[in-house]
Amino acid sequence: MQNFCQRDKDEPKIFLADLNEHITCKLCGGYLIDAVSITECLHPFCKSCIVKYLEEKHDCPCCGILIHQSHPLNYISFDRTLQDIVLKVVPNLRQKEKERREKFYLSMGKTPPPSEEFRDITDGHHLEGSADTSANQEANSSASGSAAAATYDPDHHRNDEQVNIQLEPGCATLEPLAYKYLRLSSRATVTHLRKSTFLFRTTRMGLFLGATMF
Repeated sequence: MQNFCQRDKDEPKIFLADLNEHITCKLCGGYLIDAVSITECLHPFCKSCIVKYLEEKHDCPCCGILIHQSHPLNYISFDRTLQDIVLKVVPNLRQKEKERREKFYLSMGKTPPPSEEFRDITDGHHLEGSADTSANQEANSSASGSAAAATYDPDHHRNDEQVNIQLEPGCATLEPLAYKYLRLSSRATVTHLRKSTFLFRTTRMGLFLGATMF
């Protein structure tokens, strides 16, 4: 018992205030809700905040990098891993957000959906015009009963658990990559990563000219 108490006493404590920089939206200043990240720089924001921001501007609010000249919404995606972390470390955030959404529906004279569980809402919505939505629309329009279609993933693994990585040169003879941030499926292998890196170094458009990563 004494050893347990001593070990608990020696463990470093992390305060929520120390994490706020990483789990808050830089646009509204609140904790991330329906967290999405910009694919070019991985800066996270609330979905509603960044969508409203991108109606008038096409750059990242944090670093200023150009997202896309005309269709910036195609280059932001849900960050479910980060959202799960926010919900776990911020006390009562899930319940408060659930109550806020229910109040919103009632103020509009609408009945709240049967399930207002935060995770269900986050997972059940895609960004309008995003690559996720386009992939789903294409899959629905071209669905067939063939065996090949049964093994084909129309979302290209976007709904898998995602991991963010940063690529840096391992020696001085290698030049830094122009696009060093990547978001990959947790099922991706080193072979997929090498193939992706090669395509980025040769031509960025190679990813859209029939190259298959999986």
